[in-house]
Amino acid sequence: MKDLQPLLALLAQTVHERDAAVAAHAQAQAQHLAAQNQSNELMAYRKEYEQRWGQHFKQSSSIELMNCYQAFTQRLTLALTHQQQAQARADQQVTSAHAAMQACEMRVTSVEKLIERRINEQRLHAQQLEQKLTDEFAARVSWRPPTFSPNSTY
Repeated sequence: MKDLQPLLALLAQTVHERDAAVAAHAQAQAQHLAAQNQSNELMAYRKEYEQRWGQHFKQSSSIELMNCYQAFTQRLTLALTHQQQAQARADQQVTSAHAAMQACEMRVTSVEKLIERRINEQRLHAQQLEQKLTDEFAARVSWRPPTFSPNSTY
């Protein structure tokens, strides 16, 4: 088991890295969801704003009011564009965090398999050593000259 200490330390480190990658992935997903929700809210607000003021402009309006409406609509469109870009960046972060998480999971699995192989090798070596000792003991017992007692007759 002493030989496994470096591998066990490596396993602990890779598990820690994997846990950090899982947390980073969850955080990236939360940020993506928040960006998506913000984008949806902006789109809904713009739609509602356009409908509300569209009804108002059908009745009557001044040029100044129309200019304010158009300027605000342009700012809403710009904000929506920026939010969609933020959503795309968040999507990329989710993708890269997922890839990092999978890579960490593969490292953990690889180290676990390596430890399992080493344990099996140690077990096999111990069995072979035990078999060798048993064979040597059996050979010594069978090759031992018989002991003669003084009372024995030939």
